[in-house]
Amino acid sequence: MRNFDFHNPTRLVFGQDTIPKIGQYIKEYGEKKVLLLYGKGSIFKNGVYDTVVKSLQEAGLTVVEAGGVKPNPVLSKVREVVALMKAEQVEAIVAVGGGSVLDTAKISAASFYYDGDPWDFYERKVFPKKALPIYGILTISATGSEMNSGGVITNEEEKKKWGWGSPFTYPRLSIIDPSVQSSLPVNQTVNGAVDTLSHVFEAYFGGTKGTLMQDELSEGIIRTTMTSVKTLLSEPSNYEARANLAWAATLALNGINGLGRAGDWASHGIEHSVSAYYDIAHGEGLAIVFPAWMTYVHHVDPEKFARFGEKVFGIVDGTTEEKALKAIGAYKAFLQEIGAPVALSERGIGQEHLDDMAENAVLRGPLGTLMKLNAQDVREILTLAL
Repeated sequence: MRNFDFHNPTRLVFGQDTIPKIGQYIKEYGEKKVLLLYGKGSIFKNGVYDTVVKSLQEAGLTVVEAGGVKPNPVLSKVREVVALMKAEQVEAIVAVGGGSVLDTAKISAASFYYDGDPWDFYERKVFPKKALPIYGILTISATGSEMNSGGVITNEEEKKKWGWGSPFTYPRLSIIDPSVQSSLPVNQTVNGAVDTLSHVFEAYFGGTKGTLMQDELSEGIIRTTMTSVKTLLSEPSNYEARANLAWAATLALNGINGLGRAGDWASHGIEHSVSAYYDIAHGEGLAIVFPAWMTYVHHVDPEKFARFGEKVFGIVDGTTEEKALKAIGAYKAFLQEIGAPVALSERGIGQEHLDDMAENAVLRGPLGTLMKLNAQDVREILTLAL
């Protein structure tokens, strides 16, 4: 196990009927004028928008609105939001939605105090010294953005989908009411579960030895996520399943699960390249990429993949290699069971941009910690994913 220094400053408010309290929470922290940031309309259908606006107004807050954040958030929208924030001189951001809205909020919060282009942060040209406070209201559990500092944005012009984060971009407070997620389309629930599992896998399969406590935690999150999403396919309003899935998604990437071990993140890097070229949902891309990555790299640490098979799927028969391959097959079968795609062809993606995507994935250097991947490795993984 590696040394670690852990600090997560986000205050998390979890449970039913917690969203109406947002105005009072913000008032307690002293902000008077806020930007209300949201996506493309789901919060109007499930009543969250009305609840939030009413709460903010009753608390005496001035509200400036910015909507239209895409599921794969883009740099052009960030620039638009930052310009509005500066013109209105808001004091905080209330981000209502999923990971895309929170990711947009984070880079916008840091860019408020910067005169250059927001993409400079992703290029590592500059680093923020402060950011506006962020208040998150989560309407889909997937990315863990409600309790971490990171965010992913696509630069449409350059076809770069990159991640970034800062100690200053943790949400000050986030509210999770799992009950509002019962109206989500099935595919969004599935994509959220896949994203959650993928976050756990990045740490679990990172190659660090001696992490028994973390492995047990990871396996618990994996089993809980798989059980909960299968329940929700037939019972979308099952509150306990929603609550367990939501908490699992937060735990997967709020820092706890990754303590003391390396994070691989190659599969995320490959998926980011795919969705920079094709407008595919992040969860769908990860469902396609991860089994292919597992197949390609499992020989580096077959014992871990065999453990995965035993602890998650009950696979105990065979050699270590056989159990590892059975585990990968079992995970792929699970993805198919919940309706997630497992091949690029299922989303109309062929060989046209394989070389481009492979080169794009390693623009900032080789990917991975379990196995360092160059462009040729990425191309072979994408070929396995066809």
